[in-house]
Amino acid sequence: MLIQQSELTKQYDGILASAEIELDGETFNLSRLERKLLDPNRDVRKKAQQARFDFLASNKEELDQIYDDMVKLRHKMAQQLGFKNFIEFRYVEMGRNEYTPSDVARFRDYVHEKIVPLIAKQRKKQAERLGVKELHFQDEILQFPEGNPTAQGNPEWIVEQARQMYSELSPQTDEFFNMMIDRELMDLVTRPNKAVGGYCTNFPTFGIPFIFSNFNGTTHDVEVLTHEAGHAFQAYKSRNNKVVDYIFPTMEACEIHSMGMEYLTWNWMDKFFGTQTSKFKFYHLLRSLMFLPYCCAVDEFQHWVYENPEVTPADRKAKWHELELKYLPWRIYEDLPYAEEGTVWQFQKHIYEMPFYYIDYALAQICALQIWSKSRKNMDEALKDYIRICEIGGSKTFLEIVKAGNMHSPFETECLDQVIHEAENWLEEWKN
Repeated sequence: MLIQQSELTKQYDGILASAEIELDGETFNLSRLERKLLDPNRDVRKKAQQARFDFLASNKEELDQIYDDMVKLRHKMAQQLGFKNFIEFRYVEMGRNEYTPSDVARFRDYVHEKIVPLIAKQRKKQAERLGVKELHFQDEILQFPEGNPTAQGNPEWIVEQARQMYSELSPQTDEFFNMMIDRELMDLVTRPNKAVGGYCTNFPTFGIPFIFSNFNGTTHDVEVLTHEAGHAFQAYKSRNNKVVDYIFPTMEACEIHSMGMEYLTWNWMDKFFGTQTSKFKFYHLLRSLMFLPYCCAVDEFQHWVYENPEVTPADRKAKWHELELKYLPWRIYEDLPYAEEGTVWQFQKHIYEMPFYYIDYALAQICALQIWSKSRKNMDEALKDYIRICEIGGSKTFLEIVKAGNMHSPFETECLDQVIHEAENWLEEWKN
């Protein structure tokens, strides 16, 4: 069954990697197309989104069938092992032994009640910045009318700036990043037929991590490098663990290292963005908050899918549309009929390939925001706590790691109120 699941994953990856989207006389894969999705010209963004969803629609039958087969296969796997459904099985498989689906549901409720209204307000401000009457789907990722901030050099230049940054951040990060460069342990730039996305993996026999990404000339180039470097640095610091499962912790703990690294490197963002540094920080913090409702939509969608494994592909799309109305009520699909049907989730690789690995980002984001808050007050303490949890690796559970890093659990409402309030105040006081 695992082999069957792997084959279905390969089919899905192959479809996304095969994208050859014709637009304005050029051919784009999905990663390169992101530059058009961020174009300051609204018509260009709209055409790019239309082309993107045309590609999705052209693979409709295959994408629907692959996911339907995956869901039914996973349900069967769980039942053969004596579980009620795949949800129960997956929580055990992912090591979620300190919290339950009910705890996660309460976290989602908090996001729905407290953060969705906050983001709705920020979306209105975004529309004002962009000079549009109402925000449409093609506008959502553009924060400034002149375009989002981008790194001021090519990929090789970005890596060199990162090398300097990590040499100044700490002796440990200096050693780590020079090793990554010297041993050519990064495949960063997009190219035709390259799998989409970015990740860090590990070769425990050799004690080295590896970073994979798709640089495409957008803000994300720097974000994905610092994010995956956080994962890689943690794996490097845990490389001497004799128990191989202790090299990486569970997923939600892993994402503290990656998102935490994004914030620990804030003081060096001028190396990449120059005069656009202030805009980058605003964009980065705001995007972190705006991500939370989408993350909860993905998680609630997956719980519903595996509670109802027999429903049709059309039912799943209708459910996604319903959850967008709940968590993303500002979303307007203009002239994107296939998106309006409830299909945007089919671009999210995690849903197909790593079920339930998504709320982890939201839980970790709350922890990373605590690292951000601490680093503003005492950078040395923030870095010390961060390196400590990297060295722990997977030898402790998620909430034990949170405690060891002097953070509060994201399941504590008081913690959520405090960190969200601080981030909101920073955004309100921001001046370019």
